[in-house]
Amino acid sequence: MQVSIEQKGSLGRRMTVAVPAERFEQALASRFQRLSKQVKVPGFRPGKIPMKVIEARYGGRVLDEVAGELIQNTFREAIGQEGLKPVAGPHIHPKSIERGKELAYTAEFEVYPEIAKVDLAGHAIERPGCSITDEDVERSVQNLRKQRTEWRAVEREARLDDRMKIDFEGKVDGEPFEGGQAKDFGLVLGAGSLIPGFEEGLIGAKAEETRTLDLEFPATYPNEALAGKPAKFEIKVREVAEPVLPEANEDFARQFGIEDGSVDTLYKGVRANLNREMAQRLRTVLRARVFEALVDVNKFELPETLLNAEIEYIRRLHNAMRNQQGQADTETATAEESLVYEATARRRVAQNLTIAEVIRTQGIKAEPEKVRARVMEMAQEYESPEEFVRACYAAQERLAEVEAAIIEEQVVEYLLGTATVTEMPLTFQELVQLNAAATAKE
Repeated sequence: MQVSIEQKGSLGRRMTVAVPAERFEQALASRFQRLSKQVKVPGFRPGKIPMKVIEARYGGRVLDEVAGELIQNTFREAIGQEGLKPVAGPHIHPKSIERGKELAYTAEFEVYPEIAKVDLAGHAIERPGCSITDEDVERSVQNLRKQRTEWRAVEREARLDDRMKIDFEGKVDGEPFEGGQAKDFGLVLGAGSLIPGFEEGLIGAKAEETRTLDLEFPATYPNEALAGKPAKFEIKVREVAEPVLPEANEDFARQFGIEDGSVDTLYKGVRANLNREMAQRLRTVLRARVFEALVDVNKFELPETLLNAEIEYIRRLHNAMRNQQGQADTETATAEESLVYEATARRRVAQNLTIAEVIRTQGIKAEPEKVRARVMEMAQEYESPEEFVRACYAAQERLAEVEAAIIEEQVVEYLLGTATVTEMPLTFQELVQLNAAATAKE
């Protein structure tokens, strides 16, 4: 078998393969021989059909099938012989498929880039650190109280954080529009659930009062038919109610499954949950910083195959989000969207390739004890931790996700061991903000 390689750019390869005619003919003869024992032809006993009859009836099909199989097999042999690592399946272009002649074809594909640096030697990394304070716990308890807010009707003027029930009708260019009318609609002033100016325009209103608001839909409003257009809303206030938060007492504690109503147990549970949340957020922020640094120290060309696939994945994900918002799919992205998609895809592909190289060169695997510890940590968020652990180990797909997360963390540990690390103390609120920024990039 003759193999020649032509380089097309940094990662593109055009490989020409010539399979000797003898090998091609042997494969054909073997296939015809097997076929003669399987098929039935009128006038001939099974297994006694002349080979010329078999070849005449099935020659074209067999030729294509054998050529296809031989191309697949010899392609694998060729890339192994040449030490190549294709990114994806090749584009095959047969040159000739004829009996008595060599089987020649070309295969075009991309190879993985060489990643020169698999450590962070000489690079500084700030490791975020945090601890949960009494104030953090109290803030979380207050949030739990707000989640169970009760509403008490009042006769005074409405103010921020009050809940209102209203009837309204909106018009654009003097005409009602779809979705612009509602009866007994509930909203909390200051929640920002409606277009700018709507909630603000109701501050100071009382029950049974009527108001007219001249507003404008934002230019970025999801419904393009309304985006940027002025609108007039006629509003009738039905009720104004103020929030009443429950006390953090025994009855409140029992709502969270604490049978004896111990408020102290409630606070301890909140602190434990915050500590688990903090640990996860710290891992996310640290991972993002380390992987970003690893990409920064490696500059290489990205395979177009992987890049285009990632861009398409991001586009489909964006369309799925549009669908959730009631918008139609877009077959063609805007110029601005295309730039964002490509930048995001480039970062993800580069990160995935560098991480994979670290895993390969360092032989990193998910250590069973660390996987077990992580599953146990996750289980604490469920009412029956033992049941969760059993279910997790019974579901290979779910366990594989945990193992992948552990491998990533072991990659982070290895890279940190090669870097210059300084500690960066954070409050929990600062950590939440950093975590949100890190997650937004993923």
